[in-house]
Amino acid sequence: MDDHTPDTVGVDISKAHLDVHRRSTGESARFANEATGFEELAAWIDDPAVLLVYEATGQWHRGLEEHLAGRQPLARVNPLRARRFAQAMGEEAKTDAADARTLAAMGASVEVRLVEPRTAAQRALGELVAARDALVGDRTAALNRQKHARHPLVGRQLKNRLAQIGRQIKALDVEIGKAAEADAELSRRNEVLTSIPGIGPAVAAVLLADMPELGRVDGKAAGSLIGVVPWARESGQWKGRAFIRGGRGRPRRLLYMAAVSASRCNPDMARKYAELRERGKPPKVALTAVMRKLVVLANALLKQDRTWTPEPVHG
Repeated sequence: MDDHTPDTVGVDISKAHLDVHRRSTGESARFANEATGFEELAAWIDDPAVLLVYEATGQWHRGLEEHLAGRQPLARVNPLRARRFAQAMGEEAKTDAADARTLAAMGASVEVRLVEPRTAAQRALGELVAARDALVGDRTAALNRQKHARHPLVGRQLKNRLAQIGRQIKALDVEIGKAAEADAELSRRNEVLTSIPGIGPAVAAVLLADMPELGRVDGKAAGSLIGVVPWARESGQWKGRAFIRGGRGRPRRLLYMAAVSASRCNPDMARKYAELRERGKPPKVALTAVMRKLVVLANALLKQDRTWTPEPVHG
């Protein structure tokens, strides 16, 4: 390996184990997916400059991330992107060891975004936000079942369940507000975000928990985080429609709702939405543009540490 190429370790994460591969030496190892295993992995690497590359795996990557963030550079990649990289490399095997090799090669070959270390306050807020998101999903499912319920007992149970979910969401909203206010940095960032018409407390909490990079990246990177940057499709003289893809699911869903609200109550966003609709753009395309404008605005305001003010109208 070239001396100038950064060393990388690929980490395939499962519930119980971490299968790892070091690109510079070709060594492989396995560690437990728990605190003791994380320390053994750090000792095995024995170099704070080595980049660890792993896939987003729901809850199973969180322990590694929380334990080693700030101690090793970390890059969490999209599983689909990692699989496509493996196929491009001609790696057809799908085993833990092969995946670890692929991830190590990927970290050395393509640009990957480093994970922003999260504070204890951000992690606590993230847990509350995840619990609220799950309850919102439960409420939607219960409402859909209620529409088709015919038996009186089922109807009563669903009514009681919906009332319970409502109480639990309210309790979480109170706790989320307390968590955001208890930490000075989160409190200020929350103040900046909620000053933007269309971004309410629930959306702001998700952005605080799931997008800690906001305010520390450029506008295009901020848009990429939620998957609203359009990608061109061109080949020779053929030009297809640009498309969007990827991004973090929860902030993307919440920002869509924020865009709907902002297109009505935020004068800057309302102008943008109306302009695109007048040009013949479909409502969803116009709302996606508003989402992109919202996240770029939020990123800029956090970077400048200032609250929202309307854009002056010229002309």
